[in-house]
Amino acid sequence: MISSKRWKIDELVVNWHLTEACNFGCQFCYAQWKKADKREVWRDEAKTLRLLSEISRFFAPANPRNPLSDYLEWSRVRLSIAGGEPTLLGDPLVRIAQQAKRLGLDVSLITNGSRLETVEKVLPYLALLGLSLDSAKPDTNATIGRLDRRGNQVCLTQIHELLSTARTQANGPKIKINTVVNSANHTEDFSPLLYALQPDRWKVLRMLPATNSALEIGSHEFDAFVRRHHVFKGIMSVEDNHVMEKSYLMIDPNGRFFQNGTGQKEYKYSNPILEEGLRNALSQIAFCPERFALRYRPVFPGEVA
Repeated sequence: MISSKRWKIDELVVNWHLTEACNFGCQFCYAQWKKADKREVWRDEAKTLRLLSEISRFFAPANPRNPLSDYLEWSRVRLSIAGGEPTLLGDPLVRIAQQAKRLGLDVSLITNGSRLETVEKVLPYLALLGLSLDSAKPDTNATIGRLDRRGNQVCLTQIHELLSTARTQANGPKIKINTVVNSANHTEDFSPLLYALQPDRWKVLRMLPATNSALEIGSHEFDAFVRRHHVFKGIMSVEDNHVMEKSYLMIDPNGRFFQNGTGQKEYKYSNPILEEGLRNALSQIAFCPERFALRYRPVFPGEVA
């Protein structure tokens, strides 16, 4: 954690990947923890509450013992719940979101949108709802692997209805769409989808070859995709491979910090947070506060994002 500057950010985001299980088979998915055992933390309510409490306490903006405060200044902490596909957990997911909010954390959920009944249950506890959408075309989604074993894909009409429901709630969540740009979708025009769903934020990521090179594209194709969608600069946040590496605070299903990177055969892990303590566990993985802060800067130099 080396930086010559103290960066001011709105919120510090901690990503907890609750489970490796997923009902889709995206070819470029990096949520694969070969060292993980079968006992994911969420299955133990006591351990889950302990981990959430540690996250809330340690990352609180006023905690002077957090070494990140030497490099970053933030006013809120957001727990981003991801997977695998976290909605497969059903009611335990709702309980976790409720507990996190009760502990003072803002909560976000990243989902593929296939289990809308669970998403609707968790909506009251969310500050942000993130949907992973890589295409509006069935053939492209099939190539990517965004479908279940029966060939079912996400219904965009139902997604639109879900977002309408979310927006009618008092203090409803902000809406974010995550799109992984890859060789199957890099020529696609996302304008109709974005105009229809009206997200508050659109995160555009270049496929990261952390576990394999399936559907990999080069920087020229990625840059062309970003420039082609210049009209959405006000909501777009762009993450190329070099920006993603070492710029996320991520916890795996077994409660360990982990960090990935281009071409790595396996992830770098900390010892379990509940055994090691959060401060020591954090020191065992590479994290660059400057890269974290830069992910929230304007997309196009000289323009306001």
